Amino acid sequence: MLSGRYLQWNKVFSNCLWWLVILGMLAALPVAYQRHETEHNTGRKVEFVFDYRDLLEISDTQTDPRKFVMDQLRNLKSAGVNSMAIYESTLNELKLSRRIEVFSSHEATALTQSPISPNENFTYVLFTEKESQEKLQALISSTFNSLNVKMRPWSFKNQPGMIIEMGLDEAGLKTMDPDPITMQMLKEQKFQVVVRMSNRRPFDAARMDTLLGQLEQYGIKRFIVDGETVPGFVSESKLDHLDVMAELMNKHHMGLANIELQKAQQKGFNYLAKKLSYNVVRLHSFTEKDGEKLTENLTEAELNERIQGVADRFVLAAKDRNIRMVFLNARAVKNLDKGKILNPLDSIYASLKGEDGAVPRIEKAGYTIGIAEKFQPQYSGWQKAAKGVAWAGAIALITLMVSYFIPELALLVFVVGMIGSAGLFVLSSNLFAQALALGAGTSAPTLAICHAIRTGRRKLGSVSSIGSRIGFALGLLIRTSLISVIGIFFIVGFLNSIIYTIVIDQFRGVSVLHLLPIVLAALYWLLFSEGLSYREMMNRGQKLLTSYISVLWVIAAAAIVGAGMYYLSRTGNEGQASAFERYFRSFLENTLGVRPRTKEFLIAHPLFLLGAYLCVKYRSALILLLIGVVGQASIVDTFAHLHTPLQISLTRIIYGLSFGILIGVALIIVWEIVVRSWRRWVPPLLVRK
Repeated sequence: MLSGRYLQWNKVFSNCLWWLVILGMLAALPVAYQRHETEHNTGRKVEFVFDYRDLLEISDTQTDPRKFVMDQLRNLKSAGVNSMAIYESTLNELKLSRRIEVFSSHEATALTQSPISPNENFTYVLFTEKESQEKLQALISSTFNSLNVKMRPWSFKNQPGMIIEMGLDEAGLKTMDPDPITMQMLKEQKFQVVVRMSNRRPFDAARMDTLLGQLEQYGIKRFIVDGETVPGFVSESKLDHLDVMAELMNKHHMGLANIELQKAQQKGFNYLAKKLSYNVVRLHSFTEKDGEKLTENLTEAELNERIQGVADRFVLAAKDRNIRMVFLNARAVKNLDKGKILNPLDSIYASLKGEDGAVPRIEKAGYTIGIAEKFQPQYSGWQKAAKGVAWAGAIALITLMVSYFIPELALLVFVVGMIGSAGLFVLSSNLFAQALALGAGTSAPTLAICHAIRTGRRKLGSVSSIGSRIGFALGLLIRTSLISVIGIFFIVGFLNSIIYTIVIDQFRGVSVLHLLPIVLAALYWLLFSEGLSYREMMNRGQKLLTSYISVLWVIAAAAIVGAGMYYLSRTGNEGQASAFERYFRSFLENTLGVRPRTKEFLIAHPLFLLGAYLCVKYRSALILLLIGVVGQASIVDTFAHLHTPLQISLTRIIYGLSFGILIGVALIIVWEIVVRSWRRWVPPLLVRK
């Protein structure tokens, strides 16, 4: 009796699921709009930053280092680089700047021709000019005094200096405040200064307050963490210093830069960013190794191609990944074939300026070259209520997907899903949002393909014209894609926090979103799509599991596993691409402005369209519909890249469908030509034989 009543309730409730999904989608729409407003109206400045230390190191290979530095600063400015990054000072860097000369005890003996105790291992410093002594002596003295290292005056031929009673190698590692002479010079040259700040010195709130105050006077608004931990970090359990650091940074209006694609996030960064109300911008690093590729033995055409690739890379970073700071590095390289010391500076300039350079193309895309600014999230109080409605809609969507397999479980799945997700919310609101986004994002393309396979089976055996079959195929692809798009509403609705935009946190389970719809759709195709009873499905499953395995099956399974591993390896930011594919991607990006996904418009959508066209006559054509799940999952996954602006993602899937339809129609035409040619020419040839 209870079972019968449950089934009645289940049937009535199943008819309401789509209404809940629609309400959830409507609730997610204004949330998506506010994210679009955040992306489109705030944080629109892109800042190019050059590493000043790299410039000094390259200048050390030149005959007139200081003139070289000043010339390159002018070249950088004309190329669109308006910011320079400086590090906290060390004796080695001050020597590289030619502010001081540094000697060991042995070198000082040779220099002065005076005997020094054989038991002495000190560091000898000479100031190269009066300004250096005036501004750096106090800086050096305070640093080594804080380390309880003895110092005393020293001079050579009326050139003032000092002796530091510490070995040269160790003394050269000690970190000091940034060089004030360099900061003043860069300010006079109209450069914005960005500081690389480390956690190498013991945290001292008073010293840090003074330092940040001085940096503020030079107009410094942001620093990049240098090292594996942020300033003030001690351990995950001792965060008091980070609280003080955040308070001081807020006081002096300082923000952070989050370096893209690090192996591991710097310790304490996420906590500090939260305390700064996410005054953070994303940073893309063009490394020394990247620069070396521009100094290799290349033909002019090859060099121009690499320069264009660098420009494309910068444009893509700003436009597609919300990068607002591009950090440029360079290094001098010995080229034995040419007998020269080369550097990539001219090539970097070429990648930035000119008609196809990164700077004008970024400006053309609607951005401004200037000091990077944080996003100002648009967030209204009603979003909590909207997400509450979307919550029920997401569980309803998951329930609909399950009902395609076992319809009797719909009511139970919904109730358990609501209770379980509520418990997850109490445990972690962030985990709750990611779980619902993943569940809805996985369910939508699975549901879409299951619907397509069911529709294709119903169409099997019907007689229709070529035009009507093409119309059916187009309609089925569009309906299937619209069902997949439902998952996008819930991903965007639940994961609209600024922490995803600046990649403080990431959407976990993207690989699951890629793979699970394929597995579920294949399971539905094998067992659930023909209307079999549960006993018949069990018998078929048992038959499949106990079937004899041929060598051909093993080869096919290995091919499928290999294709699956390759498919998963291509997901995310670390996927690898061949040289030809990179060229093809660059061509699409430069031609269309936004590159559609290859697996959508070249493979999944065309094969789905061909399968929908052929399934009217051939049962086996349903396998092509199944392949289409790759494209449907990709549609949803495009919006799972939360650091990509919504407008870019939307354009990408529209291009994918448009070109996929064109290629799919072309496949249908080719199929008809081949079939008709076969029917016309092959039978007569067989008769003649």
